[in-house]
Amino acid sequence: MPKNNSQKLQVSSEVGRLRRLLVHSPDSGLGKVVPSKAQDWLFEDIVHLDTIRRKEYDFYTKILLYFLDPKKIKGRLTEIDAEKNKRNFYKPDHDDFFKSDKVMELQWLLADILKDREIKLKLSASVCAIENCSYESQKDLLLLDPVSLSKTFINGTINKDKMLFAPIPNFIFTRDIGIVINDHVLLNKPAKKARTREALIIKYIFFNHPFFKSYQKNIIELADTHHHFLLPKEGDDRKVTLEGGDVMVISKDHLLIGVSERTTMEAAHQAVNVLFEKNVVKKISIIKIPKKRDYMHIDTVFTQVKRNVWVMLGNFSKKSMKHEDEDSVQRILEGNKKDDKLKIIQFRKKDIENPRYFDNLEDLLIDISENDLSSKEKVKFIYSGNNEFPFDAREQWTDSCNLLALKEGVVLGYDRNDKTVEAFKKNGFAIIDAGTLIGQLEKGETDVEQLEDMLILMPSAELSRARGGFHCMSMPLLRDDLE
Repeated sequence: MPKNNSQKLQVSSEVGRLRRLLVHSPDSGLGKVVPSKAQDWLFEDIVHLDTIRRKEYDFYTKILLYFLDPKKIKGRLTEIDAEKNKRNFYKPDHDDFFKSDKVMELQWLLADILKDREIKLKLSASVCAIENCSYESQKDLLLLDPVSLSKTFINGTINKDKMLFAPIPNFIFTRDIGIVINDHVLLNKPAKKARTREALIIKYIFFNHPFFKSYQKNIIELADTHHHFLLPKEGDDRKVTLEGGDVMVISKDHLLIGVSERTTMEAAHQAVNVLFEKNVVKKISIIKIPKKRDYMHIDTVFTQVKRNVWVMLGNFSKKSMKHEDEDSVQRILEGNKKDDKLKIIQFRKKDIENPRYFDNLEDLLIDISENDLSSKEKVKFIYSGNNEFPFDAREQWTDSCNLLALKEGVVLGYDRNDKTVEAFKKNGFAIIDAGTLIGQLEKGETDVEQLEDMLILMPSAELSRARGGFHCMSMPLLRDDLE
């Protein structure tokens, strides 16, 4: 394994200082989502691409660079923001692209591997097979240069205006494609057909890009079940589907795996066995949540802020409040559904036959803070919407619980979740909008190392409508270990 940090993969917590991650900037495919296909492509609505690019996601990129790779941006802000540059700084196919090896762009990595003719041939054939392209279309793809081909694989368009196949607009949610667990990589198996091409592309990148060369023996793929092709198309827990939003690395010894709308019990079962077999972790907690579009993954209902602070949806607390669907008859009927019950089972490698059970999410998170992370401070919970109906459900829908920690206590979230912001304030967190912080960092009025207990608010009118927060839009590759 590489001994220096230039090509190191290592993630052993959710809140250790972030040093490297995988992202994908919003591409033109987002602007090709049409109303009739939006839900098939896992979007609730169509979004305005230029607003996402120019007024929202660009703040995310700048913040990441100031934290992870300041030499790429410090002192260049006026030049980067100049209208004449037309966002060239953010375009992976442009000569002026920031091209950071700390904030790593998937389209750039994809173009890199497509320079190899054999990989180009194999991946083109694979994409055309799953997208049912004609032989003529496959020949057209092979005529493209690596940069153009990488764009076509992602946005579905060839020769600027001809749509060859559907875009993959969910590619911005890089968390779901895989997860780094200590020095291993667990690749996903998407639950929805709309994400099949993403999984194929990421597999080729991890197995073929020079950056990951030293870790290829540490890449884990879950196998399909025996006779998986005979199983029903939908709703069968014996299918093996797993997405990274359902996996959290809590400590070097402890992993959380969600069983949700997107991750099946069979996938969790296989992951437990293979991760224990390879000695990747010593303890795995399975968190089964209701299979509802509202929740999707476990990182939509809770994420970690500090070793003793968590943000979560109050529905999963010890004393959940009344909510809009709590008509007595409906509550009783829904309460009898197996799939609607929260269930938490914790397996330990040394004693796998005697799992531990938790009645609620809070008890598990308290146990993690006190015992896994040795927190001496009282464990705190910050609730979505300040635990007030209907703001709790509304703000959870717009990812109030889906926060990315840049370092312990410093997290990124959306500015639209007002009540959750109030809850952060009540718990002693400073609140700052991204634009203000970027200005301070550029002028040298503050330094990222000085920041603590802070919620950084990102503009989110359009981006939040894509149903994913900054935890979703990041795949950490390297974090400092917690002391």
